[in-house]
Amino acid sequence: MLSRTHLKTITCAVALALASLALTACIQQEEEVNVGFYAYFAPVSHSADEDPNSDGFDTHLGYESDLLSAIEAMDGAGLSFSRKPIALWDDIWLSPVKPEFDMVGGGITILESRTKNDDGETVVDFTSGHIAFRQSLLARAEDADRLSSYDALTSEDRVGALAGTTGEHRLLEIVGYVDGDGVLASGVQIETPGGALTADGSDAYVITSSFQTDNMEGRRSLTPPRDDMPRVIYLGDVEGENELLDALRAGDIDAVARGEIGNRDAVAESSDALAVAALDDKVELGGFAIAVEDTDLLASIDSKINYLTDNRSIGYAEWLADPDVFMKRAKEWER
Repeated sequence: MLSRTHLKTITCAVALALASLALTACIQQEEEVNVGFYAYFAPVSHSADEDPNSDGFDTHLGYESDLLSAIEAMDGAGLSFSRKPIALWDDIWLSPVKPEFDMVGGGITILESRTKNDDGETVVDFTSGHIAFRQSLLARAEDADRLSSYDALTSEDRVGALAGTTGEHRLLEIVGYVDGDGVLASGVQIETPGGALTADGSDAYVITSSFQTDNMEGRRSLTPPRDDMPRVIYLGDVEGENELLDALRAGDIDAVARGEIGNRDAVAESSDALAVAALDDKVELGGFAIAVEDTDLLASIDSKINYLTDNRSIGYAEWLADPDVFMKRAKEWER
């Protein structure tokens, strides 16, 4: 017969073995998610250093970075994020269909058209919207009153845009460059690497926030057919929206068409040398893109985003006031 001491020893050994197995199971269950993030959309998503050759380029900062870090900190979430910067915006939302990334973010507006590839197949899905976007015009402070409305823009004005963004597309819609299907108005002149083109009002000339006809590739500018429309200048091939801001400060363009969040951040950094002028009435949501077949990851991320944002009651404004707001919510999470 075993003594009580021996029984205690065996019981403790079994308990320790079970605990070890449980710990091993937890470690094995933790999933590493490869995340691509847009490197040039401060303060929503950006690299610590803008230089792609620097060590800081791989460090993710901003609103979305803090949201992901809070998910990692949630007890039992079982997720860790390996993050890699993406310098080019073009079709960034389709990156999860490639082996390199499981999920992609960077202030990406959720659009049905962005879930499809060039063949019209649905290849990605979006998580719950975690941030609200509204488009706007950023101008030098002395021009803000004059450009307080999109209607005030004329052919004398040069508006900078990043191709393939909602900032570009909403500008083109509002001022009349494109119709609801993204078809360019007849008479619009397009400067491209292959030479100048003139739109004829047909679907041979299309620009949307998720699609463009091949002849629009690498567009450099749009010249309007009417005096009540601005000229559109395309920059950002190398350093994203930072090129637009540099051109605005230098006087090479008169306004930048992009989201209100980024524009207001630029105003704060400019010591009020810049100002948000016209504001779009339309509000859209931003989320992370995930391959459509990865339903388990989508459901897992969704549940945690919905908790951390309190079903969209907590967003960018609350984070700006308290950058720890998501981490505080994470510590209160109960599985």
